[in-house]
Amino acid sequence: MSTMPSEAGTLLSLRGITKTFGAVAALTDVDLDVSAGEVVAIVGDNGAGKSTLVKVLSGVHAPDAGTITFEDRVVTIPSPAAAQQLGIATVFQDLALCENLNVIENLFLGREMRALRLDDVAMEVRSRELLDQLSAKIPTVRIPVAALSGGQRQTVAIARSLLGDPKVVILDEPTAALGVAQTAEVLNLIDRLRERGHGVIMISHNMADVLAVADQVAVLRLGRNNGVFDALETSSEEIVTAITGAADNAVTRRARRGRRAPDPVNEEADDE
Repeated sequence: MSTMPSEAGTLLSLRGITKTFGAVAALTDVDLDVSAGEVVAIVGDNGAGKSTLVKVLSGVHAPDAGTITFEDRVVTIPSPAAAQQLGIATVFQDLALCENLNVIENLFLGREMRALRLDDVAMEVRSRELLDQLSAKIPTVRIPVAALSGGQRQTVAIARSLLGDPKVVILDEPTAALGVAQTAEVLNLIDRLRERGHGVIMISHNMADVLAVADQVAVLRLGRNNGVFDALETSSEEIVTAITGAADNAVTRRARRGRRAPDPVNEEADDE
């Protein structure tokens, strides 16, 4: 487990973020650092404060205390529009796509390119550029979103978030309810975002997905920091222990069973 460093290369830094709703403390003194070209996964049990933290960063909720530093300057995020202008894009779990519209129309909904009238050609070209940057597997940008798979819809939502050229992309449960192939497709998209230099914050309950793509894993427990782990040096059982606060749980017991020493009697029999 590592601590939260405060480095000059850090793109987004949270210090002491606190948010209460009446008598309920949703977040208490939360710290978080995200660098360019880094995927930071935020994990925790239900009620740990993950959704509240996302809403603070996306401008839905204002923190009661603490500071947000973006590109070496302290900022406030009073609204979702302010978050987008700052360079923070959020893809929420519901994706907010219109199924009756095609890919282009969903990408540019509310941000249409126009002079005297809609510039369909320019929007189609830009749509293809965005999808190509993500190596997206979508057959045509003229297809209705209703005809796309879950992974392809997630692709469209991520591509839409890149229209404003954000520095940080927040993905809220990006692989929830997806099959194996679709999950692999979305994890590849996250790799593409990292390769393009974006700082990525990934909210997830799936430890396999987290360890597959994350560089750092930040655990929230009861609205507080409960450890930051290097994804290459940690294990699912360590993270689950930090999430639950209990060293003895089903995951750690299974891991211990898997690491049991071999039976000496059976070893001798094998040697014969």
